[in-house]
Amino acid sequence: MGQSEQRVVAPQQRQEDHAELSLRPRLLMEMIGQDRVKENLAILIEAAKGREEALDHVLFYGPPGLGKTTLAHILANEMEVNLRVTSGPAIERAGDLAAILTNLQPHDILFIDEIHRLGRAVEEILYPAMEDFALDITIGKGPGARSIRLKLAPFTVVGATTRLALLTAPLRARFGAVHRLDFYDLPAMEAIVRRAAQVLDVRVEAEGVAEIARRARGTPRVALRLLRRVRDYAQVRAEGHITRAVAHEALALLDVDGLGLDDADRRVLRTIIEKFNGGPVGLQTIAASISEEPDTIMDVVEPYLLQLGFLDRTPQGRVATPLAYQHLGLEPPGAPQARLPEM
Repeated sequence: MGQSEQRVVAPQQRQEDHAELSLRPRLLMEMIGQDRVKENLAILIEAAKGREEALDHVLFYGPPGLGKTTLAHILANEMEVNLRVTSGPAIERAGDLAAILTNLQPHDILFIDEIHRLGRAVEEILYPAMEDFALDITIGKGPGARSIRLKLAPFTVVGATTRLALLTAPLRARFGAVHRLDFYDLPAMEAIVRRAAQVLDVRVEAEGVAEIARRARGTPRVALRLLRRVRDYAQVRAEGHITRAVAHEALALLDVDGLGLDDADRRVLRTIIEKFNGGPVGLQTIAASISEEPDTIMDVVEPYLLQLGFLDRTPQGRVATPLAYQHLGLEPPGAPQARLPEM
């Protein structure tokens, strides 16, 4: 699709996009969960405002759907500055990044999603920009080439990544604040679902909220997606009223079980258990067995299975634990029965 072409979006899709934007908290005080991160950011913001300086560069990392992009928008709102959004794969050439940087106003925030996917040449341009607010440009080629340095307005880079280990050490060292976002606990998830239901004007009972929150994998993005799908189910089959029974029926129809595992999670576990005798087995082998991308398994499926204790990572590969056998209704080989984690 050319740059001059416009993407046609169905009215229903536009309504969902608008609803998702409205569900995002705008200020730190509106955000639910991640209390330690919020406290550190509040101090960072107040100190930068007091000195009338740009925020120090901030890096957020953790599984997808936990609020990294939301926090970038919150930082811009709290600092009352503009936010420029891009991603690592979108910045293909050093010139692309230079064009973005030279258009930033003082104290603006540049949010780079998937920052671990920046190219090496682009990173080399970013280093002096982050450290000295300067842009080194080479003009010409060969013996006649010369380098000039352009001064940039003070700005803030907010990076987000699901793969911290893939960030180069020089780039990671240039962030003044590095924060990990963890999965949300059940009370926080219930509060998120309750707030979203109010914004979407959905009639939902407390037990319905709890049922959705319990199956949302500790991830706000998943909770909001499940709430919208349960809302659709309730509108068609329950006169728009979400009870615990309605939520249970809707989520069962979506193949989301009591702990929030979906079909992809169960396929990974069953592949390890049934095809490879519980492991150990390599990630590439698992991905090939279920026709899935290795990165999807590592970034989306594995973090929650590891948190539940259903999966172990060993030097030899992935191993299914007795808890995984028990959850799938299978007998662990030579292992005593273990208790399922409470969610």
